[in-house]
Amino acid sequence: MNSGPANTDASSYPVGVILLVAITCLLALLVLLMVQFQPFTLDMEKQIPAIFTITSIQGVDEITGHLNYDSRLILLHTGTTEYQNRNLKAGVTKNGERVSCTINTMNGHDFISTSHNGVQWMGGSGCSGKTWNPREQIAIDFSDGTFHPGDLVQIDVIDKVTNTTLSRHAFRYV
Repeated sequence: MNSGPANTDASSYPVGVILLVAITCLLALLVLLMVQFQPFTLDMEKQIPAIFTITSIQGVDEITGHLNYDSRLILLHTGTTEYQNRNLKAGVTKNGERVSCTINTMNGHDFISTSHNGVQWMGGSGCSGKTWNPREQIAIDFSDGTFHPGDLVQIDVIDKVTNTTLSRHAFRYV
């Protein structure tokens, strides 16, 4: 005679099914979270660093000292890598609109012979040699009246060889 219970089925089958459903739900939730947060991580990867920063915009004539909205922009190399300045060019916007100017090189010697509409001159230690080294500055003197107090000025420094934007910095002119 059998002394055990009449039903010998164990409860492992329903417990196994419940565990498989729970694991499947957790995996589906994990995949859903990964898909929803993917655009956020992609946006962070696309951020362009501010290697060359605008430290000031000067609006006073350097000779007379009178306010004439001279629009002289001072850029400082705040990075750690030296760049061949002849391989760099710049694009400038004011309040989200492209400024009508042409800066096809950041090398001062090469700049002289280029067509540089909207820019009177360029100078400083960053454009005087072949490289723009960390902590060196470049002054770009735009046409008088280009910038006024309150303007949000943004400069993009672009590598001409790879056609990629190396640096982007925005500055509110006060």
